[in-house]
Amino acid sequence: MAWLYLFSAGLLEVVWAFTMKQSDGFSRPVPTAITILTMVGSFALLSLAMRTLPLGTAYTIWTGIGAVGAFIVGVAVLGEALTPMRIAAAMLIVSGLVMMKLSAH
Repeated sequence: MAWLYLFSAGLLEVVWAFTMKQSDGFSRPVPTAITILTMVGSFALLSLAMRTLPLGTAYTIWTGIGAVGAFIVGVAVLGEALTPMRIAAAMLIVSGLVMMKLSAH
């Protein structure tokens, strides 16, 4: 169950990162509210996952899902650049996440 909590927390991190961008410096109420709610949900789920998962594993995977997810949303939704260097960087993050998952006890 901890892995499901962690994956869900990572997805919420992607949502709050995107809506934070959309909030325009917290000047738009709806994206700001969504940001705050998804942040709280993300942290709560991360906290539940950390009951059984090691700190380093949980935190690394949570931030990695957020980083790669935000990269994908940036490219797919916001029209950010998709360059070979950015793809390579995302692939390195994903490979690190896989290694971290495989090393978890």
